Formats: sequence, C-alpha cells, structure tokens
Amino acid sequence: MVMMLLANLTGIVISIFIGYIVFRFLSKSSLIHFLKKWWRSLEEKCYVYQFYKVPKFKEHMQENQLYRKVYVYLNSLPGMEDSDFTNLYSGNKSTEINLVLDSNQVVLDDFLGARLYWMNEETSSRSLILKIRKKDKRRILVPYLQHIHTVFDDIEQKRKEVRLFVNVETELQRNGRWRSIPFTHPATMDTVVMDTDLKNKIKSDLENFLKSKQYYHRLGRVWKRSYLLYGPSGTGKSTFIAAIAKFLHYDVYEFDLNKIADDSDLKFLMLQTSNKSLIVIEDLDRYLNAKSTTVSFPGISNFMDGIFSCCGEERVMVFTMNSKENLDPTIIRPGRVDVHIHFPLCDFSGFKILASSHLGLKDHKLFPQVEEIFQIGASLSPAEIGEIMISNRTSPNRAIKTVISALHSNNASRVARRLSGSVSGRGSEELDCKSGLFGRENTNPMKEFKNLYGFLRNKSSRKASIDFDAVERENQNPNPNPDPDPNSNSSHQS
Repeated sequence: MVMMLLANLTGIVISIFIGYIVFRFLSKSSLIHFLKKWWRSLEEKCYVYQFYKVPKFKEHMQENQLYRKVYVYLNSLPGMEDSDFTNLYSGNKSTEINLVLDSNQVVLDDFLGARLYWMNEETSSRSLILKIRKKDKRRILVPYLQHIHTVFDDIEQKRKEVRLFVNVETELQRNGRWRSIPFTHPATMDTVVMDTDLKNKIKSDLENFLKSKQYYHRLGRVWKRSYLLYGPSGTGKSTFIAAIAKFLHYDVYEFDLNKIADDSDLKFLMLQTSNKSLIVIEDLDRYLNAKSTTVSFPGISNFMDGIFSCCGEERVMVFTMNSKENLDPTIIRPGRVDVHIHFPLCDFSGFKILASSHLGLKDHKLFPQVEEIFQIGASLSPAEIGEIMISNRTSPNRAIKTVISALHSNNASRVARRLSGSVSGRGSEELDCKSGLFGRENTNPMKEFKNLYGFLRNKSSRKASIDFDAVERENQNPNPNPDPDPNSNSSHQS
C-alpha cells in the first residue's frame, strides 16, 4: 500500500515537472502569443465599437495639429514596446533611440479602466484610427483627448531648447525689446550644493505647482509661483536659478531694471514674455535701496502681484537679494513672494558636499580640523571654497590644507573687526520652506570674545599637523592662501 502511494506521488511530481517544462517552452514560443491573440480577437467580437479617424491633413492640405499630437503621444506609450512591429530611429542625442509607429500597426492604450486601440493607417492620406467600445465613449472620450493634449505639451516642453532673454535699451526696439540666446548653463538640481532635504522640498514644490492648474483656477488665483533667494554673494543663488530653469524646461527672462525707462516700460516688457517662463530680477535690494531709480516702488510691487503680473499662465518669478533686513516688508509679503530660501555661507556640511563633488572625497584625515574651525565661527562662501578646490584639484590634500588656511585667515579678521565694533554681528537665519517663516538669533559679544579666545588658544596649542610652508611650496606661490576680499565679505554681513 505504501509502495503504491509512493509510486502515485512520484508520478504526480514527474507530471508536474514535465508540465512546468512544457509551459516554460511554450511561453518562449509563438504558440502562447498566438493563443493570446486569438482570445483577444474573440473577446473583441463580443463588443460593439465606435471608430474615430484623425487625418494628417485637413482641406487644402493644411496640417492637422491633432494628428501630430496623437502621433507624438502614441510614440511615448509603453505599449509601443509590446507591438508586433515597431520602427527604431535615432533621436536628437547620440544615445537616444525612438520607437515610431509602423504602417497598419495597432497600439493598445488604457485610460480610466477602458481599453483603446490605435491603428496607423497608411493609405493615400495618412490617418490614425481610434477604436473604442461604445459603452465607454461617453465616459472617457473627452477626458482622454484632453489627456493627450496634456502629455503632448509636457513632451514638447522637455524637447524644446531653453533660451535666455535679456531686455535691451529703449532706443533699440526695432526688433523688439528682448534678445535671446540658447541657455546652455550646465547646472542641474543634482549638481546644486544645497541641503538635501531642502532641495527635495523645493523640487516637490515645483512639481506640485506644475500639476496645479485646475486647483489655482478653482481658487480664483493666477497660476504662478514666486521665490525669494537671499544671502551673501557667492552662495549659489544664480546657479540655483539656472537649475530651476533646467528642471522646469522654462525660458528665462532676466529683467535689467537699469535698462527700463519707467513703470509703463516695465509693464510693456512683462506683456512680451511667454507662458511657461521664469521671470528673474537679481539684486532687487540693491536697486530698491538706490537713491535714484527709474522704476518706482509701486511699479515693482505691481510687477510682482498686480494685474500685469497675471498676463500669462504657469509663470515662476524669482527675486534675489543679498539681504532683506532693510527692505520695506510689504515688498516681500505673502502673495508677492510665496517661498523664502536662504543661501548662507558655507558650513561643514556644505564643505563635505563640495569636497565630494570637486575632489571625489567622502572622508579625509583633515576633515576633523575643518569641522573644528567651522565650529568656532569661520566661514567662506561656497564659491570661494569651490574655487580653492578647483585650483588644487590634482592634490586633494593640498586643497583641504588651503581651505583650512583661508578659514583661519577669515576667522581672525572677522573676529577682530567685530571686537573693534567696525561691523555689527550677523545673526543666524533658518528656512521653513513650506511656511516661509524665519527665526533670528542675536549675536552675543561675550560669545564672540570666547570664540576669539578659543581660536587663539587652539592655534597656540595645535601640533604641527598642518605644514603651511609645505602648502606654500606645493602651490609655488608667495601668497598661496586665497584671502577673500574683505570689502566684499563685510558688505554682505546682515
């Protein structure tokens, strides 16, 4: 009895094994594909379909724009890879390969739970044929066509060449007031040196903005977003603007207020900008604090949130400042500026990001010394540290030593100036990206004295772990330690 059970069990196992082998073989052959196609054909005959034709040309051989949009949309579908026959073409980039519809090819698409069929009909006049179940057409046809328009716009936006526009003097308006060139700045969101969490919040904010057309319209608000980037020179504000432009694939319109005659001229230039663009005014605080200006304070306020700021859809406005302390708070109130982003001088975290990107270093034996001098208040701009690393990129060890030397020099001069009372203390500021709220911490003179005492004590007790004479010899320069311009540095103290 036991032997019979074992024999039966063995037979079952062998049958299952053979069935598995046969299934694996058939799944890699054309038989399964044929059976699936036959079943799909049988299923389709059970439904009643409606057909829609999208010809390539209208009357008098005018091109049908809908045909182009549907064609681009279909070539972007993942279902193109599952078609029986698809053409392969090289794209604009050397590594890009495009899948393109072949004649009489059928492509499947799914939308809102319904299955749709597209066929590329190659006759005397090219056409795209849409086949849809009649029971689904009233529910999905209109939203499906709107979906095609949206996807096409997104694809075209990413394909287009981003351009930089600058305004010219009034006298040169024969060909319009804007001049443009291709915007080829290499900065991207990935290359920007910034706290990772903050960068992700900004990217998420921009992505949500792109999807919020209906939401803004439902609220009765203009579909635009505005950012204030503020901080000392060399902290990456302009580079971040370039990264935003690349991220959004928006043209950049940089307004030079010094080349604008008056408020009406500013409005005229705004009217000439296009939708899906980045409107930029740099160093706004410097212009507003100037004694003589051609564009008035109300003119700039109206530019930021008035009627003429609403002359277009899907705009992002960016304003940069070195400091916002001496500004009239109404110019940066909510509604005119949605998000405030602080670009501080470099700290140890920023230094490590720069060391990783510029020198390929994740860690180094000198990093603790760099962190120590940052902790006692030394600071340089990311641009200054980046330039030191670029100049010494063939020797990471020399680069870090030079950064330490520059930080020591900067810290000594900074503390000396503060103790002499020549420059007021600069507080620390923090960003809440979502709310745009800031906190301020006042500088304590006693804390400054302790920093100086710690700095001098640290310098006198430090072992000879850093050979600055060796740095001098390696740089082969009588003055190897880049000393930031004290005038430039003090002018950005808040």
